[in-house]
Amino acid sequence: MRAAAIPRRRCLQALALAGVPALGAAQGVVTIRLSHVVARQTPKGLALERFRERVQSLSQGRIQVVIYPNSALFGDADEIQALQLGAVDMLAPSLSKFGRVGFPEFELFDLPFLFDSKAQVHRVMHSAIGRELLAALERQRMVGLGYLDNGFKHMSANRPLLAPQDFVGLRMRIQSSRVIAHQMRALGAKPVVLGFGETRRALATGVVDGTENPVSNLWTQRMHEVQTDLSLTRHGYLGYCVVVNQRFWNHLPQADRALVRQAMAEALDWGNTIAQYENDEALAHLRLSGGTRIHVPDEDQRQRLRQATQEVSLGLQGRIGRQWIDRVHALLVSKSAG
Repeated sequence: MRAAAIPRRRCLQALALAGVPALGAAQGVVTIRLSHVVARQTPKGLALERFRERVQSLSQGRIQVVIYPNSALFGDADEIQALQLGAVDMLAPSLSKFGRVGFPEFELFDLPFLFDSKAQVHRVMHSAIGRELLAALERQRMVGLGYLDNGFKHMSANRPLLAPQDFVGLRMRIQSSRVIAHQMRALGAKPVVLGFGETRRALATGVVDGTENPVSNLWTQRMHEVQTDLSLTRHGYLGYCVVVNQRFWNHLPQADRALVRQAMAEALDWGNTIAQYENDEALAHLRLSGGTRIHVPDEDQRQRLRQATQEVSLGLQGRIGRQWIDRVHALLVSKSAG
């Protein structure tokens, strides 16, 4: 494992050194290299395209954003390291990924059944909690520009997943997150960490039996072609944080940083508005395709799943930080009471 890791790091360093310095381009043109792991026709893919268009418009073409979607440049395993080394300028990783690079507090967004609605998620993101999380990223040479929705996750496999006993013995693909791994174990499944781009093949070949995703990811990656059942559990939230390499950011003129922030704020507002629409459209396509059975758990079934995963929050308080979890609960309770 160690021997394989060294060449990959050297490869990333070489890519960083090979990249033309963004600020040294001819005629003052600035290029922002933006990598992500999902398809263009997803909430994240569409929002980042919107960002590219707004940057080009606001800068009158002087700032160009080059987007590498679908893990074309970097995948789940190495995208954050690539950003830190300067091999890419901007990313939009899932919130889960920040846990493994020194920010376990971001994993609070992975806790099962913590949020009942996206309004609650946004309440946390737009509060002092969300701002403090973004500010903390500078410890690892990243600047946080904002949050982006995908939506609530659902369970898929080759059988309905509506009760804890349905999960027993299944190998469930997850992204690298201790919270999600604990969630699957609490349900009796075996978590298997795989890169997002590897998931469909792993499902097709039987390396894993199922996974969790918002419907837009399931549809655009054609996972529905290799999964017979989708259970609309809404058990957890999937969102992203847009980050930029700190050195690249600090070398941008202040006016350009303001322009990029404005374009990103507009793109995130737009992306968070259309995220639910894209998931609804994907679900409609999935129903029309007829190849995947769709199950809607009733409230009793969701409550049993909730009870089965209660231990996850308790068991990971020490890792995430009890103060973070308590602050989120207090914020959500105070708003619901008001």
